[in-house]
Amino acid sequence: MALPYVTGYLDRISLTRGEPLKVMVSCTAAPEFRASLVRVICGDLNPEGPGFREVEIASAADGTYPAREQICNAGSCVVIPPNSCFDSLESYSVQMHIWPTTPMKGEQVLLSLWSEELGQGFRLTIDASGALAASVSDGSSTASAMTSVPLTERQWHLVGASYDAKARTLSVLHEPFSRSGAGEKPLVATNAVPFSFQLPTGACLILGASMKGGTPARPLTAQHYNGKIEKPRLLSVAASRLDMEKLRGETIPADVTPICVGFWDFSAGMEGEHIADRSRNGLAGLVVNLPARGMTGSNWTGEEVSWRATPAQYGAIHFHDDDLYDACWDADISFDLPDDLKSGFYAIRLTAGADEERIPFFVRPKAGDARAPVCLLASTATYMAYANLNPVPFPIAELLSSRLIVLHKANLLIDEHPEWGPSLYDVHSDGSGVCYSSRLRPILNFRPGYISSFGAKGSNLREYNADTHIVDWLEQQGIEYDVVTDDDVHVEGFRLLSQYKTVMTGAHPEYFSAEMWDATKNYIDAGGRLMVLGGNGFYWRIAYHPTLPGVMEVRRCGPAIRTWETQPGEEFHSFDGKRGGLWRAHGRPPQSIGGVGFISEGFDLSAFYRRTAASRDPRAAFIFEDIDAEVIGDFGLQGGGAAGIEIDHADANLGTPTHALILASSEGHTEAFRLVNEEMSITVPTVTAPVEARIQADMVFFETAGGGAVFNVGSIAWPGSLSHNGYDNNVSKLTRNVLDRFIDPTPFLYRRGST
Repeated sequence: MALPYVTGYLDRISLTRGEPLKVMVSCTAAPEFRASLVRVICGDLNPEGPGFREVEIASAADGTYPAREQICNAGSCVVIPPNSCFDSLESYSVQMHIWPTTPMKGEQVLLSLWSEELGQGFRLTIDASGALAASVSDGSSTASAMTSVPLTERQWHLVGASYDAKARTLSVLHEPFSRSGAGEKPLVATNAVPFSFQLPTGACLILGASMKGGTPARPLTAQHYNGKIEKPRLLSVAASRLDMEKLRGETIPADVTPICVGFWDFSAGMEGEHIADRSRNGLAGLVVNLPARGMTGSNWTGEEVSWRATPAQYGAIHFHDDDLYDACWDADISFDLPDDLKSGFYAIRLTAGADEERIPFFVRPKAGDARAPVCLLASTATYMAYANLNPVPFPIAELLSSRLIVLHKANLLIDEHPEWGPSLYDVHSDGSGVCYSSRLRPILNFRPGYISSFGAKGSNLREYNADTHIVDWLEQQGIEYDVVTDDDVHVEGFRLLSQYKTVMTGAHPEYFSAEMWDATKNYIDAGGRLMVLGGNGFYWRIAYHPTLPGVMEVRRCGPAIRTWETQPGEEFHSFDGKRGGLWRAHGRPPQSIGGVGFISEGFDLSAFYRRTAASRDPRAAFIFEDIDAEVIGDFGLQGGGAAGIEIDHADANLGTPTHALILASSEGHTEAFRLVNEEMSITVPTVTAPVEARIQADMVFFETAGGGAVFNVGSIAWPGSLSHNGYDNNVSKLTRNVLDRFIDPTPFLYRRGST
């Protein structure tokens, strides 16, 4: 029996006071729901912590609304809008190259010109037996032709179909081939069509699915195909095999031009959402739900691995039945934010019966507003990378956590509703890695109060809620601060960061675009002060879509801890044409910007730091003012210590400045902590002394030539220790000492031994 719920998403997650906001809601828990606006202070439900804290704020959103269930139509396709060129066809042929990934999953539509209302049209499909089939219907009768030989999974095939109006026959062609050029004997099947048939007027041409309703802009589709499609063509004749061969190239031969209705080129406009038609009819299309682009085609030679270098070899799109960009729900609430909101973490709270939901967003300062001295950077890119990551199908979750996983309602709902879209750590239903993530859908683990099933003992939060411990601490300390997001920094860059004396990251600033990286580095070099209050920072390179809001891309290539591997030749982002993978592989290791970089992760217990001799350097005196203890952070909500979950270390060979002070290092990590893949050239036991000695979180401080400075704790668990003992502890005191000096405009001196 399906679990009742109330959930939703917003059209924006970063906005300023007074701006409009739309709330899309689906609710099955009650016949109505109540909405209110809240300011989020602490999203952690752990009773040993400061407690869940939010402040209700009067707004135009307050009220009770009728509930309804809204459905996500997951699954990607390409839509070519209706055109008179389709309506006038009598005889015709279609052809394409396909690389099916789940040919035995049931009927999948490769191409359709179909009217669901009339039950009339044409379809080229993979049938229930995994074989190629074509069918035509006049609304009352159907005729089909099929090869009855299953397609081979993950192999390229030339497939096609022809309808001969004069002979009233329907034929299909299936010809497997390999990238080496070695072909196999083609399979051809022909069947009579014992009725007069005409394509329906006003139908869309759909690639990768069948249209069941909606509009070309917001289609409702079904029977989604899993796999790649390359070089789809449409002819106005019942084509011969020779005609089809002529159309497998990159240009239209002159003698074929008159019969070529559509010649779609997936290698063009890779960064965007549009599909180019090279025929004289200009039948451009639009991708729906972001199927993967920048994918190798049947002619990929392996000599080049960038689609920008050889775009003709990347003329394939990989479609998935669980792709999702925009859930396309209708708005239940539309209102303007109050004009007196201060910058911070906010949420729309929804209540339906016994169920509650909070949908987060962030209020940044308005143009012209006075800026606070401190900027807290909300790691929205990281939130989106982990969006709807669920331990239910994650087979190594218990192994990594060294404990049994406890499932909560949000985890069960994510499992029940795969149509709400996967995380960038998941694989699609066909086993291929998920490389795009969007915020325009319900994201149940991006919520105040979300209880993570996957984390250290004593912990019930990661990412967003870990960051609310920093919000809670700033509020308790009475520090004026603004909030901006990764999305904002990606767009506005250095200009945005330069307005602040100090920029403070959250607990897990893992995912960075080139624009974000450059903005942060320029800010530091220009004299800005950066406090990294987390771990695994500046790790993966990402790209944001150039035109579609709220969607990011990652390609998991190269040595790294990863849950799936980018396929050969597909390492380059489709959004910006740059190679993905770790920033380290781009000559920008995390150590070169933040002083430390990822070294290990462990999800059982967190450890503590022990001060080093460098912590007595006069340059660090302000950091340890009124702190006499040798051990720092042997307490906390994240596994019982301040050093844990994911930890970073200093390494001069990877860019840690030679004048950086390693103030403290963690010790006492359990055997659950493993060395990251990129640190190993060969497999070695992690319990050996040379390796074990490297598994530690290093706390570093260094000055920059521009008069600024960087302080980095190198641990995700750090914020969970701030509130210990009513905020009276050495983690809180040390953090405050650093922040007070970083706010002070007095320049830091850039030389060893300076004060």
